[in-house]
Amino acid sequence: MTLKTRIIPCLDVKDGRVVKGVNFVELVDAGDPVEQAKIYDAQGADELCFLDITASSDNRSILYDVVSRVAEQCFMPLTVGGGVRSLDDIRHLLLAGADKVSINTEAVKRPEFVGEAAEKFGSQCIVVAIDAKKDSGKKNSYPESRIPNSESSFRIFTHGGRNATGIDAVEWAKKMAKLGAGEILLTSMDRDGTKRGVDVELTRAVSQAVPIPVIASGGIGSLEHFVDAVCEGKADAVLAASVFHFGTYTIAQVKTALEKAHIPVRI
Repeated sequence: MTLKTRIIPCLDVKDGRVVKGVNFVELVDAGDPVEQAKIYDAQGADELCFLDITASSDNRSILYDVVSRVAEQCFMPLTVGGGVRSLDDIRHLLLAGADKVSINTEAVKRPEFVGEAAEKFGSQCIVVAIDAKKDSGKKNSYPESRIPNSESSFRIFTHGGRNATGIDAVEWAKKMAKLGAGEILLTSMDRDGTKRGVDVELTRAVSQAVPIPVIASGGIGSLEHFVDAVCEGKADAVLAASVFHFGTYTIAQVKTALEKAHIPVRI
């Protein structure tokens, strides 16, 4: 059976409000997360992603109350990430209504955490988020001994894109899959918010390197970009924010475009 491609709106949340920027900066308000969740649920989104984008950089817990209110209005699978540092954090998020939990910064600090989380809660609810960009030669924030052999030209960042690690994105994705991650949420920082299309090279490199689903994120600006992410980038799902938040496209329009390109979707 062919798995259907999932379309996933993303709520980037800061101070309890949905925001959207370009290349992870210049954030503008995009509405109330609970109201947005209602809209996407009614439109037939396959899943919803909620990312508390400053929880790690502010060194605080995720906004459980906001997550709970979003989950109450959301009858599709909900992935929540931002500031997840412990098994207790994951348990609290699942109790608040999350179906899956996204881990980024803590995975880089302590890779074995991903394995511990997958063993306790099951791989199906552990997503590893990878924020990657083309290597600029910037000094990394982590010890050299922690960096897998670098083969691709993409490196990962943590703390909402603030900290360079020097870690190769493709090798890191492979390591996370081996540790038990059930899915990779792959964001191109170079394309984030630019509406220039997903980074097909990055997406394809990671998708072909791991045996688990890859969600392509960053750069969606047209219906063709959704198609490219799947056909060229080999993504299993596509995540977008701006085009949905500001009414450029509906979920139905995206799914119609994918159907026309002979990509199986859930109608």
